Amino acid sequence: MSILSRFADIISANINALLEKAEDPAKMIDQYLLKAKEDLAQVKQETAGVMAEETRCKRLMDDAQEAVDKYETLAKRALAAGNEGDARQLIAKKQELEKTLIAATNNYTVAKANADKMRQLYEKLSQDVATLQARRSNIKATVAVAKTQARINEATAAAESAHGSLAAFDKMEQKAQEMLDRANAEAELNGLTAPSLITLEDKYSGPSDSAVDDELARLKAELGM
Repeated sequence: MSILSRFADIISANINALLEKAEDPAKMIDQYLLKAKEDLAQVKQETAGVMAEETRCKRLMDDAQEAVDKYETLAKRALAAGNEGDARQLIAKKQELEKTLIAATNNYTVAKANADKMRQLYEKLSQDVATLQARRSNIKATVAVAKTQARINEATAAAESAHGSLAAFDKMEQKAQEMLDRANAEAELNGLTAPSLITLEDKYSGPSDSAVDDELARLKAELGM
């Protein structure tokens, strides 16, 4: 039956393989669970139909067997009554019904095998759905932890990047201080090689040599020198 092959594929589906292909397993698990429940409902409906066919074939087989038994009993009664001709006719009818019984038995055998397979498929899929429901919370929790870890990794990388920026600022600050120190040193060296304005002011703001000479001449005149 094609229905058996189709649902055998459903039963053999690997849940973990489906989850590995999903970008977001948390969402995929919900989608797969919903799909599995839909498949389970369909398998249940199909199984019920196959089981009903099994029941119908069983009833036809039982009816055929009952008819065969009935005509065998009638044939025995006819013989017991000394009516061999009637018995012959009843036996012929019984043999005709035995052919129907054989066909009904073959149909029932196939129907029962199909029903057994469908019941197995339904039970297996029911177990898969129950297992998936039980694992759903753990899978979602694992995904949540994984996402949290990813955010922590991103935050750690950002912190390391910020630390690198601070180190770069430290280097700039050190470089600026070195530039200032160098400028101050150059200014100090310039002061050693050229007179400052204060030195020049002190040099030319004192009494001039001509005034001293005039004062000295006056004193000499008073002394008659």
